[in-house]
Amino acid sequence: MTTSKPRAAGPAPDPGRPPRAAATAPTPEAVFAPPEDPHDNTRMVRAHAAAAGTLCVRAHGARTWGFKGRTLSRRADDHRWLRVVSTPLDKEPGIRWDGAACADTLLPRSVPRPRVHDLLEWTDRTHRYRAELSELLPRPALQSGSPVLTRDLDLPDTWWADLRAALTATATVPTRRQAGRMGTSWIDRHFSRLLGIPTIQIASWTTGHGDLHAGNLLGPPLVIIDWEGWSRLPTGFDVGLFHAYSLRRPATAARIRAAFPDVFGTQEGRVGELVALAQLLQVSERGGHPELTPHLARRAEQLTGVPVPLPPAPAL
Repeated sequence: MTTSKPRAAGPAPDPGRPPRAAATAPTPEAVFAPPEDPHDNTRMVRAHAAAAGTLCVRAHGARTWGFKGRTLSRRADDHRWLRVVSTPLDKEPGIRWDGAACADTLLPRSVPRPRVHDLLEWTDRTHRYRAELSELLPRPALQSGSPVLTRDLDLPDTWWADLRAALTATATVPTRRQAGRMGTSWIDRHFSRLLGIPTIQIASWTTGHGDLHAGNLLGPPLVIIDWEGWSRLPTGFDVGLFHAYSLRRPATAARIRAAFPDVFGTQEGRVGELVALAQLLQVSERGGHPELTPHLARRAEQLTGVPVPLPPAPAL
């Protein structure tokens, strides 16, 4: 299989990802949900239909939305998955724009992920669009609706070993890709404010997925999806993020710690975990995942010995 270069979609239509569980009415905690603005909902539905027509596939089945409606995906024909992402024309796309296709090209085949078969890019008067036609996976992800784990994961030891091997193989891939929220400037601006400790120097970096949680994992057998944000990361960040999202389920959090003793038992790994906790505390500060906030604060204090300076809870 070869991946084509992005093609022009022709006239701009008027107005992603392998399947999670079929979408229903989103819960209050759901972040993988349609856009709040009905106009954006309609715009994305029309963009997806336009992409399917240009790529000569039949989109059908339940619509699967990405984070806050940023992406829309559906089954295409019998063995493909069509994902469309958009961004306003006045906003730079960033590294997430072509991350999945870059990962498909550059990562070792030993890292289990869906293959990308075709690409398409176009613009309308207000937005830039990218469509990715990829391999359809036969199983849903381990978690749907939100990256915050809501049930314990009952997975065999072989699955955990495969996850460890996949992250180790990913770490060997050289790349200059780096998200702004992973840079030293972000850490310098936010680390002490969010964690209550002095800013630290990141001494160890590696290549990683960047958004590792149960919503981006299938199994068994293991498949890792949503590679759009892969980049250079602080060592231990991926595992630290997966662990942070799992803190409401202590048995699974303990299983993650047991599977990655080199992360949770080393200074480099603890620093990466603290960066992951800081990022999620910033999300909480903005109103995201309120159910996870006390668990994040407690874990951060366990690592640093310093209480997290949480903002006051909003008035009811």
